[in-house]
Amino acid sequence: MEVRRWGCVIEAIIDIVLLTFLVIVGVAILLVRNLLAVTMLTGIYSLLVATLFVLLDAVDVALTEAAVGAGLLVILMLATIALTTQKEKVHAARQNAVALVVVVVTGAALIYGTLDIPPFGDPNAPAHVHLSPRFTQESPEEIGIPNMVTSVLATYRGIDTLGEAVVIFAAAVGVLLVLGTGRVRRRRDTEEHEDEARERS
Repeated sequence: MEVRRWGCVIEAIIDIVLLTFLVIVGVAILLVRNLLAVTMLTGIYSLLVATLFVLLDAVDVALTEAAVGAGLLVILMLATIALTTQKEKVHAARQNAVALVVVVVTGAALIYGTLDIPPFGDPNAPAHVHLSPRFTQESPEEIGIPNMVTSVLATYRGIDTLGEAVVIFAAAVGVLLVLGTGRVRRRRDTEEHEDEARERS
């Protein structure tokens, strides 16, 4: 019992340290103007979040976060920086104020939505009382797939998995559109410089 109590204390300390690092990295992302540094900080942020997911026993989500957030996203952002610029444009204060209001309202709504969530590890939570027994005991007979994770992701959470795939696809299309816009803009700038050079000559 004593060992279990100390284990919970150590896990809580690790959680606090990781959350502190998340706040520090998040603030640094907001303050840094060099987009290359922001990209690296974003990768660090994703790795910290993946570590938190591991501590919460959500290893599958941690792997997805590490692969997409710290892997694919960083590569796409580096490719975008290579075709654009490393410096962020400074927007007007009014736009920043509007963005801050949106973020604060969204954050407050998310925090309000967590008030009804059962305490972490509560054995009487609906997920433990209804969902887990159904998945672990009846999944092989209902689905016929021996791998429980595959059966849950492909059937019970099929719509959610499809939504995640759509989000990743939309993000990839958005990045490709940004990269294409950068090429068009640079080609247009080159043509304008060539026209100016011809006029001068």
